[in-house]
Amino acid sequence: MIVALIDSGLGLLPTASWLRKLRPDLDLLLQLDPDGRPWGPKPEDWVVERVVGAARTAVRQGAEVVVLPCNTASVTALDQVRVDLGPAVPVVGTVPAIKPAAAACERFAIWATAATTASTYQADLIARFAGDADVVGVACHGLADAIDAGDLAAVRAAIRAAADRTPPQIQGVVLGCTHYPLVADAIAAALPAGVRMFDSAQAVAAQAIRRIDEITRGSGASTGNGTVQVLLSGRPGALPASAAAYEPGRELGAG
Repeated sequence: MIVALIDSGLGLLPTASWLRKLRPDLDLLLQLDPDGRPWGPKPEDWVVERVVGAARTAVRQGAEVVVLPCNTASVTALDQVRVDLGPAVPVVGTVPAIKPAAAACERFAIWATAATTASTYQADLIARFAGDADVVGVACHGLADAIDAGDLAAVRAAIRAAADRTPPQIQGVVLGCTHYPLVADAIAAALPAGVRMFDSAQAVAAQAIRRIDEITRGSGASTGNGTVQVLLSGRPGALPASAAAYEPGRELGAG
């Protein structure tokens, strides 16, 4: 079985890595969009067209499950992808881990891109899932771009700047961009000791596996050969060299 993961850049790596850990037999189709990234600042209609087009390509390549490990793609195009592909192809989206953070922390921050931090989408998620927790949004200017570039000096600088804007009394940080788990250790090191990290990559991978089990009727049989294919804006290729700066990128690049 081929599981497609769609993101503009390296934000798909954490979820893909969890899928590889949990079900190493799955065949993964990693679809990046170097021609169009970043998606966040683009007009909504443009993003919908881009993501739906990538999902159609995934199905033509044999994908039976499509995962959107990208907050921008999920909030903007998840419904349209589901309608376009129809009920026969499960489509799994991504939601920042606000609910588990609120269950564990009275005060936490959400680190996200500037566009997401200012969005009604994030405000609605906080209203729905944060309960009585005290939540602050922290815009991490340039962090996702630095991660995509594999520029670790720029990553550290962006993390320091975000940490400086994060209230010292917080108990947790939600990684509200799917790129950020790739540098979670560096984020944790920049924050006070004991601050907990929350991200959604493992949960998204687990949900994808539940949908796979529905398709295979929970037989437990092998569903693939553990291959990894990469498409770059629809063209066959390989993970960018910058992916090797991160453990999931090295693992998947070797697979």
